[in-house]
Amino acid sequence: MLSPEPFVDIHCHLLPGIDDGARHCEESLAMARMAVADGIGIVLATPHQLGSYSHNDGPTIRRAVDELQRLLDERQIPLRVAPGADVRIEPDLVARLRRGDVVSLGDTGRYVLLELPHEIYFPLDRMLAELAAAGYVGILSHPERNHGILASPEVLPPLVAQSCLLQITAGSLLGAFGRRSQIFCERLLERGLVHFVSTDAHGVQGRRPQLREAFDRVVALAGAETALALFCRNPARVVAGCPILPASEVVRGGRSPDGWWGWLTGKKAA
Repeated sequence: MLSPEPFVDIHCHLLPGIDDGARHCEESLAMARMAVADGIGIVLATPHQLGSYSHNDGPTIRRAVDELQRLLDERQIPLRVAPGADVRIEPDLVARLRRGDVVSLGDTGRYVLLELPHEIYFPLDRMLAELAAAGYVGILSHPERNHGILASPEVLPPLVAQSCLLQITAGSLLGAFGRRSQIFCERLLERGLVHFVSTDAHGVQGRRPQLREAFDRVVALAGAETALALFCRNPARVVAGCPILPASEVVRGGRSPDGWWGWLTGKKAA
């Protein structure tokens, strides 16, 4: 299906030489051309912050975005880039957001992309409450790739009930991270627990800045309106710093196998 609206990617490692994404300006430009050809109109550049990337402070990211946008305009590549960050969860996260050292998505002071270690899950209730008290909304990146969440998927609905939003990776829907993560994404969609689908692109090989094939997959699984919400409308609201569509209004229907193991595998619990 050809989307009538441009895709908006809220998780993309597009900035050159700043993390494990694009290595240099030419690769950033190649990624941008690939994104535009795929129907993406806006990208939030989200380099890693905190953890092993504490050197990526707010001013550094903002300057890099401005420089990349200048290059895109010079090369007549019709892509809008805005600041953001893929933020490792640390105790002083809220204080650093308030100082402007950690970058919110779109730099609007509303949404924060949160990254757990891939190997484990730890409770997020306190962090989400601290963010909410400071006026922020947490978006958990790629939960379908977290080993702890895959082992205990029942942790997710309470997080969403606490106003945490979920972003899954386009490649996960297509099997790029294994069948288990793919099934997990499908079950999240069926239960109305997905708010965004993003590329988490890191280059022009492997994880690429492409959404169209995953968009078509969501159309097949959940319908065109859901796909438009997850790939276009909700991400655009994040860029603008506006409230998103509640998940209950995004996905309608879907099956609910009994038991959490059944929910993950698609089989009835014994």
